[in-house]
Amino acid sequence: MSQHLEPDENTALLRNENGKAFTETQEQYKSRWRSIRVMYLTMFLSSVGFSIVITSIWPYLEKIDLTADASFLGWVVAAYSVGQMVASPILGLWSNYRPRREPLVASIFINVAANILYAYVHIPRSHNKYYMLAARICVGLGAGNVAVVRSYVAGATTLNERNSAMANMSASQALGFILGPVLQACMSFIGERGVTWELIDLQLNMYTAPALLGALFGVVNIVLVIAVLREHCVDDLGRSFNNINSISEERVEVTGDTEESIDQLAVVTSNLLFFVILFIFAVFETISTPLSMDMYSWTRAQAVYYNGIILAAIGFESILVFMAVKSISKITGDRLVLLGGLVIIFCGFLILLPWGNQFPKIQWTGIQNTTTNGTLSATTNVTSSPPPNNLSEPTGCPAQQTWCQYIPVIHLAQYITSDIFIGMGYPACNVMSYTLYSKILGPKPQGVYMGWLTASGSGARTLGPVFVSQVYTSLGPRWAFGAVCGLVVAAVVLLGVMYKRLIAFSERYGRLQEQVAA
Repeated sequence: MSQHLEPDENTALLRNENGKAFTETQEQYKSRWRSIRVMYLTMFLSSVGFSIVITSIWPYLEKIDLTADASFLGWVVAAYSVGQMVASPILGLWSNYRPRREPLVASIFINVAANILYAYVHIPRSHNKYYMLAARICVGLGAGNVAVVRSYVAGATTLNERNSAMANMSASQALGFILGPVLQACMSFIGERGVTWELIDLQLNMYTAPALLGALFGVVNIVLVIAVLREHCVDDLGRSFNNINSISEERVEVTGDTEESIDQLAVVTSNLLFFVILFIFAVFETISTPLSMDMYSWTRAQAVYYNGIILAAIGFESILVFMAVKSISKITGDRLVLLGGLVIIFCGFLILLPWGNQFPKIQWTGIQNTTTNGTLSATTNVTSSPPPNNLSEPTGCPAQQTWCQYIPVIHLAQYITSDIFIGMGYPACNVMSYTLYSKILGPKPQGVYMGWLTASGSGARTLGPVFVSQVYTSLGPRWAFGAVCGLVVAAVVLLGVMYKRLIAFSERYGRLQEQVAA
């Protein structure tokens, strides 16, 4: 800490009201980083709010509304991202003119209310699936504060601190995606019945408990934002602005460059690559539960539990990958790590393509009209799977999905191997695209650009679930995963074409100080 008390070239300089520079004290340094860590927590909890119910949405949807099908699941999963995409620019604009605490508290409060609504969507007598859709949209509206978080961290860190801070924020977000399914898997032991609190008509079961826990996390987050968050804004050299919302001319004077100095084509390319990466992971998250239920005849409870374990394992794998790529990128550079991650993701989805002569078991209730004395007609090449006596629900691939009759099963070994590859490639791509984007922007104020990145990711999370649910339901896994492989190839080609332009701002202008920081 002593380096923040000594007035040398590495000391962060603040400006008082008279515009004179003074040394950042230890208490000011601690306050700034306490606030940044609250932003890490906010990013983490935003991710948890999305992922904590992701493996149970489909069985919960089936339970509360019999009219819901796999295609509607895509809309429910995408609803979160639609809400986030709508709210991000609004909350970002709000934060430009008011203290960041205001949009943060308002958005987190919306998130808390939405999670409570999700826990009550079983109560209406009809149209329950639309209440779930509304609840997930509102959760997404609350998650729009990601743009506020990113712009705060970008504005509250020096050039030397910014890359590390952005990487840590990505890690916080990834950790949220990891622990959400873990918490859901733990709560699967509560069971579908659970307990009922009749006074407030609340059912606490494996579907509602995660949402209520998310609401509790939100309340804790609001308290921390109010109690700990303070307005801090420093430029690349550590000089402070009176308000983090201000875009002072002093920051431009420090660099001597105009806004047009940023390579806008590189910015657009980075957003496109980020879109593809988030699109691919949204596809993976959305399809895991329906796919496992169709291919392995898992019940709703089994699908939630087993996929929770699988996603948790992938999450821990992602932490190891994150730790590794921070070191590897220093040797190979961010672009090569990004390229390697895309290649690994391609291999993961390629492994998922079905092959062989074994076919999935058909859901018993869906083929009653096509059977004779308990056997299938001679024109069918699949196996009937009546539900065992101890199960209250049919299992297997629904007969309405006609591809179940001629598409081979995806073996469990394929599924798990694919998960390992995707769990290795996605975090590498996510962290490197995030870090590279921040480096391309350089010392400029990044609030607006981070808003674009948030919108890009939200758009991917909107279209990905809708795409995969529609294609998977209608055409089957070959078309769904084959299309994803094609998209990854397109991303690799784009990265190759733009490779020389995706460089740090400091490298582009040959600034020694920024090169060292990078």
